[in-house]
Amino acid sequence: MSYTPVAYNPYDFANRRHIGPSPAEMAEMLGVVGVASLDELIHQTVPKSIRQSTPLTWAPLAEHELLDRMRDVASRNTVMTSLIGQGYYGTVTPPAIQRNILENPAWYTAYTPYQPEIAQGRLEALLNYQTMVADLTGLPVANASLLDEATAAAEAMTMAERSAKSKARGFFVDRNCHPQTIGVIRTRAQPLGIEVIVDDPSKLQADQVFAGIFQYPGTFGHVTDYTAEIEKLHAAKAIAIVATDLLALCMLKEPGAMGADIAVGSSQRFGVPMGYGGPHAAFMSCRDDLKRSMPGRIVGVSIDSRGNQAYRLSLQTREQHIRREKATSNVCTAQALLAVMASMYAVFHGPLGLRAIAERVHFLTNRLARALKAAGAKVSPKAFFDTITVEVGVGQAGILAAARQEGLNFRKIGTDRVGISLDETTDERTLVRVLRAFGIEGVPPHRAQIGFPEAMVRTTTYLTHPVFHMNRAESEMMRYMRRLSDRDLALDRAMIPLGSCTMKLNAAAEMMPITWPEFGSLHPFAPTDQAKGYAEAIGDISQKLCEITGYDAMSMQPNSGAQGEYAGLLTIQAYHRARGDDHRTICLIPTSAHGTNPASAQMAGMQVVVVKSAPNGDVDVDDFRDKAAKAGDKLAACMITYPSTHGVFEETVREICRITHDHGGQVYLDGANMNALVGLVKPGEIGSDVSHLNLHKTFAIPHGGGGPGMGPIGVKAHLAPYLPGHPQTGGDEGPVSAAPYGSASILLISWAYCLMMGGEGLTQATRVAILNANYIAARLAGSYPILFMGNKGRVAHECILDTRPFAEVGVTVDDIAKRLIDNGFHAPTMSWPVAGTLMVEPTESETKAEIDRFITALLAIREEIRAVEAGEISAEDSPLRHAPHTVNDLVAEWDRKYSREAACFPPGSFRVDKYWPPIGRVDNVYGDRNLICTCPPLESYAEAAE
Repeated sequence: MSYTPVAYNPYDFANRRHIGPSPAEMAEMLGVVGVASLDELIHQTVPKSIRQSTPLTWAPLAEHELLDRMRDVASRNTVMTSLIGQGYYGTVTPPAIQRNILENPAWYTAYTPYQPEIAQGRLEALLNYQTMVADLTGLPVANASLLDEATAAAEAMTMAERSAKSKARGFFVDRNCHPQTIGVIRTRAQPLGIEVIVDDPSKLQADQVFAGIFQYPGTFGHVTDYTAEIEKLHAAKAIAIVATDLLALCMLKEPGAMGADIAVGSSQRFGVPMGYGGPHAAFMSCRDDLKRSMPGRIVGVSIDSRGNQAYRLSLQTREQHIRREKATSNVCTAQALLAVMASMYAVFHGPLGLRAIAERVHFLTNRLARALKAAGAKVSPKAFFDTITVEVGVGQAGILAAARQEGLNFRKIGTDRVGISLDETTDERTLVRVLRAFGIEGVPPHRAQIGFPEAMVRTTTYLTHPVFHMNRAESEMMRYMRRLSDRDLALDRAMIPLGSCTMKLNAAAEMMPITWPEFGSLHPFAPTDQAKGYAEAIGDISQKLCEITGYDAMSMQPNSGAQGEYAGLLTIQAYHRARGDDHRTICLIPTSAHGTNPASAQMAGMQVVVVKSAPNGDVDVDDFRDKAAKAGDKLAACMITYPSTHGVFEETVREICRITHDHGGQVYLDGANMNALVGLVKPGEIGSDVSHLNLHKTFAIPHGGGGPGMGPIGVKAHLAPYLPGHPQTGGDEGPVSAAPYGSASILLISWAYCLMMGGEGLTQATRVAILNANYIAARLAGSYPILFMGNKGRVAHECILDTRPFAEVGVTVDDIAKRLIDNGFHAPTMSWPVAGTLMVEPTESETKAEIDRFITALLAIREEIRAVEAGEISAEDSPLRHAPHTVNDLVAEWDRKYSREAACFPPGSFRVDKYWPPIGRVDNVYGDRNLICTCPPLESYAEAAE
């Protein structure tokens, strides 16, 4: 008899690992949807007029092949000891933090903590981060992180502009700020009409500016007390900002003690690898009366339904999704995962450990300076922490070459100086190599001697909260991190069906390379010949993204989606300016657009004109045409989301693009919903000129509890000359991020995703994402109205459940969202883009079993609503209003009108692997009225427990 081999390919990553439903399950789902094939569903969903004619071309790699390829590419990077500084430093990531945070899906697959009841672990870690920053900077309020130091400085500038009582339009920038910070500040200031004055602080004319920023320590190493300059600014009713270094502040007088109003910087050197530029958590802290103007997320302390202490995101009405074109910032992504790492680094070392690391770095720098001076070198500055500058005259090239022979990178400054910044990884052997590069043998003996005036020594305490004084045995640290992660619900536990957020699989093979030293240890300003591996990776993913989108060029610099929006609009404005069309300032934005769109347009100096939506949720084309005509030659751009934010492929997208172009405008197509397009539709072929791509959505970078993200932009050829440049690479147009390639190390994740999926796999992923969404819509249509559908009754990759009718009997969208927690699910996106609704996006990675469990949960919730509608129980007495239910509820005296079992084990929930929320429903109003943004004192924990 003949033997028939199996046709199953176990190494087919796309169809065996990434895409959830099996072929047999897909057939069942297609039957429920009412179509014979996936092709038929796509034909009914995606207009034929916009579908791409050619398939994506590249073949896939298996996981082991991918890792072999990554090893080969990594080997082309040369890892040297980079003493370049300039805001980026070598650091030691404690292995316990690397393994239990950075490499742990419980932490990296979590979503932004908008549902606080299932995010208490990461909220506590972020509160620790805020406390650490507030303590070290000497300012009482800090946020939960920003994108990078340069953009944090730019955010501080605009925060100061709206807060200062001075009416001046100038902004003073210390010439000792890092070059990339000055570059990003200039970029951000230009559209807002702010005059940037870069000079020596001694030349500050305080009455000419609304604020000033000083670097402390300076980019060339200077340690300067800015108390006098800050007093000048305050006398002129201006605001003082200090860009600073957390490790230095363990020894140096803190900005708050100088009178600073705002402090910014990067927490990178607290255990986060350089990664060729990121991701790293920037920080911002401020004096108390400025806190409501602070951009970004702020974790605060509130109470739950039983009066127990609970953490939540505070003051969310400041966010751009609510304020839209009136928003003062478009910040949407934080760097939560990296902020958690930095906070754990502080917990791991405690104040004494941090002080010891800072002292070691400083005393090594002092020994180096003494040795160079003894050999006759001219070393500056007189007062320094970890950075010195050496005058080498015409010998600069020789010194840099000698350093490279020793495996070292120094900073090239002008034509006659080199900069040297020491860090936590510096040891005695490094000092020997540095001095050998200068032709000096041996090093001076250690002396506990400081290299700055005694008046600059920090005298205040920091990190006094008990969390920073816990037993640092690794067993205790490991358990602390485990306890926190157990409080949270992430993708490693359950489906997270968030509309517009695309919480898909973040495969282990995609994540592994980012922790390899060949990728993690590169300084972003290292010589380009040392980063050939990164060049290959960035070049190849850029080419693949161009093929996917139909654009001609990519900029990988924006390190968030909102940053990509901003960069895209600046590119459009630069194009108009180059053509003499400075008067083009109007941007048409539909009411259905993402909340960051109008905020980004306002930041780019554009005037937002809102376009109505038609009754079916589409852009009202007549209103769009009318407003484009009224704008005339003032039309700069339109911003549209495709498929629409309502989860539908609009038939009129080409017409909208044509109308915009007829009036001389450019089309910005928001790439937030690219997961419905890849392999089916190329934005660059349907009339769009520029898009950003949320790599943390469509291209598998994990959300990390609220960041990192990447938002590269693709453009048509005519816009390519106007993409963001960078002072490090000599680009013409203004930088939008601190590093030339943004958070370069996580680009590897999206590249790995594309390589393993292959062109055909990416296309199939899009098709299955559309199937999963239509399956949910079909199963739920009789119980929940589906708010918007295409003209053939189909949704795109997400669907909106209309829960507004239930409000008539007192059941709110919040009740449904919190009840889903009892079922072991994160809620869908609430009240956006339509108030009182739930937007569901299942992604292609969810299996039929998990989708069915979710549907079971929602159908059970609908039956609980029916009981309220029938008068069998009031909304106030129902499990909906009391959700989520905790273990405390289960064991406490029970006087409710439903059973404990109904409360805690509703249909769809696991019994053995039940997720128990650590707290009951959070009181948001209490948290905003009683704003606490740092770790509360220990006695409050005891009070909450009583």
